[in-house]
Amino acid sequence: MSRGARALLARALERRAPLREGGRTTAFRWLNGAADAVPGITLDLFGDVGVLSIYDAQDPAPLADAAMELAPLRALYLKARPREAGTLGGEERAARAPAAPLRGPAIDSVDVREQGLVFRIRPGEGLAVGLYLDMREARGWVRTHARGRALLNCFAYTGAFGIAARAGGAARAVDVDLSRRSLAWGEENARLNGQSPPPTDRLAGDVFEWLRRLARREERFEAVVLDPPGFARGKAGTFSASRDWPGLVERTAPLVARDGWLLAACNVAALSGRKFEAALAEGVRRAGRTAEEVARPDASPLDFPVPRGEEPPLKVRVLRLGVLTSRR
Repeated sequence: MSRGARALLARALERRAPLREGGRTTAFRWLNGAADAVPGITLDLFGDVGVLSIYDAQDPAPLADAAMELAPLRALYLKARPREAGTLGGEERAARAPAAPLRGPAIDSVDVREQGLVFRIRPGEGLAVGLYLDMREARGWVRTHARGRALLNCFAYTGAFGIAARAGGAARAVDVDLSRRSLAWGEENARLNGQSPPPTDRLAGDVFEWLRRLARREERFEAVVLDPPGFARGKAGTFSASRDWPGLVERTAPLVARDGWLLAACNVAALSGRKFEAALAEGVRRAGRTAEEVARPDASPLDFPVPRGEEPPLKVRVLRLGVLTSRR
């Protein structure tokens, strides 16, 4: 075992000590690439299970061995991540995310806490294991501001935003996702938190199609979350964060009630914060609405530090949408 790897991991763990106080959060990023002196590598901790991700051809053994002993961990899984996961075929995805752990016995699932809420992680499922840790602050913001509101959670994955909203007193939280399996996973997560949303609040299918259906029904929501993948394919076509944000916001804005808020998140590093904000503004303009930015619940700098002089890859903007304006 490399002494250097152990020392590096120990320093990084100490910097994240505030996240671990009180036991309300047991999932966080232990190493975040170059900001933690390991370019091209991240390490996520889910309770006593680690997920080590490498973005370049590197030997994961020294960090894996050190993490197993230092934490200590029951198991550690390896993900060989591409720069753009949305373009991968099924076989390549499976090859990049082996179901068998790199270290320790196979773990079917592990339940973790995030600010007191419980989420089920499946570390051997693939590249995505059930919870995106960089969105913790955004979920916390939603929980704090959801009381009495109806929330539409687009690209819901395993339903974490809906769970946070219900925990914060939301009147309703509707999850929309293309994957029925992800929605079933979200239902499982809801039960872990003592929640029992009706089946009608789980909408399986293409998000863009559901946006059209909900608009035809003239449904309105006081809160909407848009957290799409950087690239996705659906029946209605493809979505690319680099070009399609204006159209997504244009389609979503009619569903946002007057003075309701829209939380938009993008984790594509190639799209700068300035360009992301311009894309959101263009979508709002096309929809004939007004918008005021009210929050930026970006990734926590405690476990998602950024190298000096660089912009964080994750950009989260909360916009309050005003009354409809006249179109020209």
